[in-house]
Amino acid sequence: MALPPLHAFRVFESVARLGNVSAAAAELHVTPGAVSQQIRALQVTLGVDLFQKRGRQLALTPSGSQLQRSVASAMDAIHTGVRQLSAQKHGAAKQALTISIPQVHGVAWLATRLFTFMAESPNFQLKVLTSSHFHGVDWRKTDVAIVYGMPPWPGFWWRLLHGIHMTPVCSPQLLRGPNAIRQPSDLAYHRLLHEDDGSQWRRWQAEAGIPYAGESDVHFDDFGIVLQAARDGFGVALSDEVVSARDLDEGRLVQPLRLSVPALHNYYCICPEAKREVAEVSSFVNWLIEEAASPLGSQAVQHNVSI
Repeated sequence: MALPPLHAFRVFESVARLGNVSAAAAELHVTPGAVSQQIRALQVTLGVDLFQKRGRQLALTPSGSQLQRSVASAMDAIHTGVRQLSAQKHGAAKQALTISIPQVHGVAWLATRLFTFMAESPNFQLKVLTSSHFHGVDWRKTDVAIVYGMPPWPGFWWRLLHGIHMTPVCSPQLLRGPNAIRQPSDLAYHRLLHEDDGSQWRRWQAEAGIPYAGESDVHFDDFGIVLQAARDGFGVALSDEVVSARDLDEGRLVQPLRLSVPALHNYYCICPEAKREVAEVSSFVNWLIEEAASPLGSQAVQHNVSI
């Protein structure tokens, strides 16, 4: 069988990752019709169906999943080679890069990895700013950002880093006493801690099949304060496996209930479209995506204490 054009595999990878023809077209700067034509041609050439419709999204067939793994591996190898050549080309010259990260996520997941990146890329000089959401990023100064939100963001390139799930977390002391949390209905005896308008907790409660649990909710605009209040035993927060991993490992927080639900928003790597092909931006973005995809970067942490 003759190898299909390499561009067709790039289009396939984008659709497989984003699950949507229009989103892939925006990422590739082509029309949705051109993307659909490339996918149809690739399926005809290979003689297999690569996608199946699921509502408005496209899901990979078993054949599509097999191909996606191979294509992703090949593209990662190409990116690595380009990054190494770029580093050699720039020699010892320092490459300045300003990145923006969510404060809590940055401390929990990215901070130590940044030092690894610096050790592997001594020609980089990083400046790190903090902002959790897209509209809080100062794009006059920022080259690359990690944001907590939901695309689209017109004029920007983005890639999902973590598709997270939210589950209740609390101090171990809330597992003791007459109002100990052993089942979802026990949340009625405890304060719920929020960083939004309550939407995430209401989704969790709906999945758990319980009514609104309590009237003593507290809303903060900083998730770091939410987690600290939970550590100190002042209530129950909803958190994800990425941000809370260290607290759970070291016993400051526990997951009293097994149920987790998809987050309303997720973590994305994002940069202006005009900067995506800039050497230092491309190098950092590709490293960040590889880090998030690695087992240590993406593996969910399980710390349930009830069954």
